[in-house]
Formats: sequence, C-alpha cells, structure tokens
Amino acid sequence: MLDADFTIHLNQSFSFSIKQATPLSGGDINAVFLLTTDQGNFVIKINDAQRFPEMFSLEKLGLESLAQSKSFITPEVLGVGTFKSKSYLLLEHIESGKPSVDFDEIFAQNLAKMHQTTSAFGFQKDNYIGSLPQYNTEEASAADFYIKQRLMPQFKMATDRGFAFGDVDLLYKSIPDLIPNEPAALIHGDLWGGNFMVNSDGNPVLIDPATCYAPREMDLAMMRLFGGFNENIFIRYHEVFPLCEGWKARIKLWQLYYILVHVNLFGGHYYNTANSILTTYI
Repeated sequence: MLDADFTIHLNQSFSFSIKQATPLSGGDINAVFLLTTDQGNFVIKINDAQRFPEMFSLEKLGLESLAQSKSFITPEVLGVGTFKSKSYLLLEHIESGKPSVDFDEIFAQNLAKMHQTTSAFGFQKDNYIGSLPQYNTEEASAADFYIKQRLMPQFKMATDRGFAFGDVDLLYKSIPDLIPNEPAALIHGDLWGGNFMVNSDGNPVLIDPATCYAPREMDLAMMRLFGGFNENIFIRYHEVFPLCEGWKARIKLWQLYYILVHVNLFGGHYYNTANSILTTYI
C-alpha cells in the first residue's frame, strides 16, 4: 500500500484522486502499483532514491528514445519525481491482451525499424541494466563499444567480487575480427520475455528498457537467451533486415554481457556459463 503522505503528494502533483493502489509484480528493484483514480488508471514504479539515483529519469529518457523511433508502442511517461526517500515514475496504464494473428510479423517489423534508427555508439547518459550501472560513453566502433562499455565493466565488477576468469585480454583482441562493422542501432538493451507485453489490440509493447545505440545483434541474442519469443520473429526479422554473415556464431558472444550481468546480480551457475562462453572465443 501507499502511505498517506505519499498518496497526498501524488494527488496534488498530478491533479487526480487515488481511489485504490493495487500491487503489481515489480521484481527486486521496484515496487509497482496500478493506481485507480478519478482520472483513470495509471502505473507507478517506486524505489529507493539513494540506492538507485536517477534510475527513473534515465528510464524516461530510454522510453522516449524508443518512442521517437516510431517503431514499438511504449508507455507514455507522465511524471518522474522524488518524495522523501522514494523515487517514482508515473506511467500510462496499458491494458493487456492476447497476441494478434500477425503479432510475430508486427514485432519483427518494429524491431527492424527500431534497429534502423542510428547514431554514434553510446547514449546521452549512462543508465542501468537491472540494478547495475550501464556505461554509455561514445565509442568509434562496435568492437570498442562492446569491449570498453559492456564487457570490461562487468568483468571488473565480477573480479572484484571474487570471480576468476580465463584470459579476457585474449577475448578483447579477438573481438574486432569477430563482429561486423555495422552502424550503431537503437536497441532496447534488455530484451528478454519479461520486458515486452501485449496490449488490448494484440500488439507488442516494450517496457523497462536499458536503451543505447549499440550492435543490433545484442537485442536478438538477449531475446534467445531466456526464450519467450517465437522463432517466426527471428525468421521474419532476418528477411526484413538481414543480419551479417556469421551471426549464429556470434550469439553467445553477445550473450556473454547479459550472463556477466547475471553473475554480478546472482552469481551461481551463471559464473560457469560465462567461463564456458569465454573459452569458446579465446
């Protein structure tokens, strides 16, 4: 439940009257509520302002960047703020539904369109991947970006926490010859099955991004890591926006970043998976 002072703050800030706050699943980082108000329904995400500084303003930036690509539907951001020790993000509530008959086609087309939005490798600001910092300093190439802004910080964090790895320098030396020299693509950045939903019209909606301009194969590799996406999406995507030769051999290379994130969040068997991938490429 929302406490009385916070409820008053929200009512005054957004000119509505909250009738009910219903908890939704929000994971380990955020508390998430469906707000039923006299002005309609909204979703609010709440977390610890000190533990996760700027998380919601950065999520707002990511959602707005995805929306500007005119590809996927994303929830409109209605407000970002702090109250006492809390940070919050107020979002449009999107009613969920069942996938339309052409859902896979729409998803593939939208993903290709999003990935065709280009800029320099990096992003306006560093942001988050889950609860971990994600670095987005501009780099000149896909290889430099993936090594310096993705792998190096995660390997360092894991090593500082006591995990030991093989010869990562050898991996870094091999990467420029392994990955294609494609333009940076606007990517969701954390595209697993829990970060999309289906709206009442049966269309895909992206949520909870870790947005940046990066190698587009990162999104596709993450989609394959934990499942939740029909194979038809990948087939149609490749028809619309063909991947460079050798893409299958690179899937685990891109997945290494996300596995390292899970090593740093959860440890356990993810560490063995990371080492196994590492030995594949050195």
